[in-house]
Amino acid sequence: MSNFTFLQAEWPELHDAASKAEALAYPDPRTACFYARRGLEVMVHWLYKHDAALRLPYQDNLSALIHEPTFKTTAGAAVFAKTVLINRLGNQAVHGHRPVQQFDALTAVRELFHIAYWLAHTYARGPKPPPGLAFDPNALPKTTPRPKQTIEQLQRLETELRQRDEKLSALLADKTTQDAELTRLRVEIAEAKKANTAQADTHNYSETETRDYFIDLLLKEAGWPLDQVRDREFEVTGMPNTQEKGFVDYVLWGDDGIPLALIEAKRTKRDPRVGQRQAELYAECLEKQFGRRPIIFYSNGYEHWMWDDANYPPRPVQGFFKKAELELLIQRRTTRKRLADAKINEAIVDRYYQTRGVRRIGEAFEIDRDRKALVVQATGGGKTRTAIALSDLLMRCNWVKRVLLLADRVALVTQAVNAFKRHLPESSPVNLVTEKDTEGRVFVSTYPTMMGLIDETKDGQRRFGVGHFDLVIIDEAHRSVYQKYGAIFDYFDSLLVGLTATPRDEIDRDTYGLFDLEKGVPTDAYDLKDAVADKFLVPSKSVSVPLKFQREGIKCDNLSEEEKEQWDAKEWSEDGSTPDYVEAEAVNKWLFNIDTVDKVLEHLMTRGQTVAGGDRLGKTIIFAKNQAHADFIQERFDINYPSLAGKFARTITFKTEYAQSLTAQDLTELERLLVASGVATPDHLQQAKTESSGLGLFVRSLLGLDRQAAKQSLAGFLSGKTLTANQIEFIDMVINHLTEHGAMDPSFLYKSPFTDITPQGPDAIFPSAQVDELLAILSDVRAKAVA
Repeated sequence: MSNFTFLQAEWPELHDAASKAEALAYPDPRTACFYARRGLEVMVHWLYKHDAALRLPYQDNLSALIHEPTFKTTAGAAVFAKTVLINRLGNQAVHGHRPVQQFDALTAVRELFHIAYWLAHTYARGPKPPPGLAFDPNALPKTTPRPKQTIEQLQRLETELRQRDEKLSALLADKTTQDAELTRLRVEIAEAKKANTAQADTHNYSETETRDYFIDLLLKEAGWPLDQVRDREFEVTGMPNTQEKGFVDYVLWGDDGIPLALIEAKRTKRDPRVGQRQAELYAECLEKQFGRRPIIFYSNGYEHWMWDDANYPPRPVQGFFKKAELELLIQRRTTRKRLADAKINEAIVDRYYQTRGVRRIGEAFEIDRDRKALVVQATGGGKTRTAIALSDLLMRCNWVKRVLLLADRVALVTQAVNAFKRHLPESSPVNLVTEKDTEGRVFVSTYPTMMGLIDETKDGQRRFGVGHFDLVIIDEAHRSVYQKYGAIFDYFDSLLVGLTATPRDEIDRDTYGLFDLEKGVPTDAYDLKDAVADKFLVPSKSVSVPLKFQREGIKCDNLSEEEKEQWDAKEWSEDGSTPDYVEAEAVNKWLFNIDTVDKVLEHLMTRGQTVAGGDRLGKTIIFAKNQAHADFIQERFDINYPSLAGKFARTITFKTEYAQSLTAQDLTELERLLVASGVATPDHLQQAKTESSGLGLFVRSLLGLDRQAAKQSLAGFLSGKTLTANQIEFIDMVINHLTEHGAMDPSFLYKSPFTDITPQGPDAIFPSAQVDELLAILSDVRAKAVA
């Protein structure tokens, strides 16, 4: 009798897949694992279709569905772990070339049984399986008349089933597509779920077996075959017990015969951290015996913690490290260089705020021992180059070997790869969207692409293990990205840097929380107002274009006869009906036409912000609804303005002209004009000169100093120095003061806001010689104004 008979009445398709899996566990283990995963797919799809409490994730593949937070909460830790295990065994069966063992197939079928029991206990509207129902391996047949399936045959079957399956995303994306029958079923199932979950679930889910197998599976995926006697239950001496002995659950060995890591496995429901002290004692014993302290892991099978106690406190991880990754961690204990002593490559970043941002991140990692940082930089401020300079610094100092940069669009991935090739070619940047099998040191990917690659295995090993990347950089980090793709950041055990153009006051509290930061206090910030003040960017200007259709919508009765004919000819709906009115919201959402786009472009070209004496349109951004809309606008622009040869809409330059300082001759002429015009008397001018120590300083105090001139005056001071983030910020405050007031009394360096950085002023953060150099520069700026 089948172990899955209880499914037949309410879940016949799941019953069919599960029955095939148990029938093939002994005679064809690979195909059994395939059908176990197929059964899981059928079950998960049913749940998302019928349980309104589950939210559809970013895509509807099996991995994304089972990792969605609402599913994990609904299933609970034990059932969730079983779904992950089955998914991994199924993936290995279909895409791995190593033989699949009978034990693996039996495990997959057993775990599917427990998941199916949970499904029936929670959602069944009819009779439920009895609590004492247990999986019976003896019920599985030992032979089958069917020939074993090859990997190629299973891959073809996988493709056929996916093409046949109902698309969840299409079904659930629009609530209007949910027919009355599905709505009725959802209500009915919700009532059954409420009643069923009110009864205690006393079923034995065999969690101990799952935990044991899960740890072994994760280790094998990380390339640890566990085929040596010394790999398990390794005896150590020096433990604080009566026998002075202990047995380490797992030891992971280096090629030199010395332990790289140990794992203390608590095969219970208890928090894995209860094994922390025992694991620490084992590490001390191994260190005494072999002369090197191993990395510490402790796990209960579902949750795993890693502790490299030479550098960081314990932290949760999603699995175990590969041999090369552990070797690198241990090597860095002695080879990692100080970030504060290393120079930032000025050929990559040459703006002070970029350098300051890199320094701030470095200080957070090195001094504060943080593993996360969030940097705010205005759009157009060079976030990508900041990321490249940071990657370069961390690589040169042996903090990082491989970097992953994530962006939300393919176009941004391409831009980032090109930027790395231009500024850091030795990093061998890889575009994972188009070059999935290429190796390098910097990998750039979209979030969905990386989510798919995380699950890929080859011969049972994961290409991208949890320790593969040392640094993950998020382009445009915010809460919605984490809500969709947080599994990526949880999966990789790496330093994490978020880059965003969202002003610091507009970033939500949850985003700061993701980076373990206080709200409103990013690691570093350079807002739009700062960029505008520095003349690196220009402020935006809003212009309203009067288009009636976009404001009021379209009524068929108001159209001309010719337009009405075009209206009737359109395919509005599948049933052939034609609307009398299209609302403004709908127009703005999807209806764009030649006339509308041409009018917007004409308005822009004739009334837009111009430069070069009004002869040329200034730097302008046109936001489109989607790619097709953008292409349509580009096409209409080129048709309307052929004289621009198809280049103007893609390449727009902006030239900034800076003011020059006043000379002594300018001041003499200014004094003459003021007296001649009657604006000031000679006595007034003399009073101004006396109080301001000269007319030049008086004018400077009114007009300030051009910011570029202020920065240029300190360029020599900055050149060739490796400055900390606080030093960079201090100099930027000096530039701000010069820009506003034109000159600076050196005593101000010992007052607020300079003492807000350090109470002792410049003496606390600069060497004495550099303080003298700074004071000399301020005196020179003042002397030039007096002259």
